[in-house]
Amino acid sequence: MFDWPSFWESFPVLLGGLAVTVELTVVTMAGSLVVATAMALARLYGPRPLAIAVGAWTDLWIATPLMIQLYWLYYVMPSIVDLRLPGMLVAILGLLFNNSAFLSEVFRSAIASIRPGQWHAARALGMSESRAFVRVIAPQAFSRALPATANIWVELFKNTSIVSTVAVMDITFKAFELRNTTYRTLEVLSALALIYLALGYPQAKFADWLYSRLKVRE
Repeated sequence: MFDWPSFWESFPVLLGGLAVTVELTVVTMAGSLVVATAMALARLYGPRPLAIAVGAWTDLWIATPLMIQLYWLYYVMPSIVDLRLPGMLVAILGLLFNNSAFLSEVFRSAIASIRPGQWHAARALGMSESRAFVRVIAPQAFSRALPATANIWVELFKNTSIVSTVAVMDITFKAFELRNTTYRTLEVLSALALIYLALGYPQAKFADWLYSRLKVRE
């Protein structure tokens, strides 16, 4: 039977881990923007060996589950290189590598979608290639990539729940800890789901709004 007092009493405990969840999301997204931009440019304009290497790295992180990636970094890697990283650092690195791989594909596609005529027009005006990219190509690519980037932000926020598997005390870790001490699984996980819904739904609607406002009409 659902125990409402236990449900309401779960919220203060769960919200104690919210700061870690938000920190992971913000730090990972900030780092991913930088790394993904570098990866996209490397694949589009870098030397062929570099482009192939970055492409293989991207495929590795896109094609494998995030939980397996975190497990490998936390449990397997120390047995190979004799280096054990703190759980929080493993979480940041795992989320960063995974998120930047997906984000780099968004950026690469956005840049590649700009018509060659834009480059030719900028060059005809006397701009250098780097200046043409910064002044003409990048702003258009940014507007095209922004809706998908917002969706990746929402996905990242939800994916932070997986870091509890490597002992990071985020909101999900707090929920599992509370469940194990109170044995009120239904109430605790219902409260956790409600918190994620309350925080994630506005972000998802904002991403939808961005898509409708910035949708490319050729």
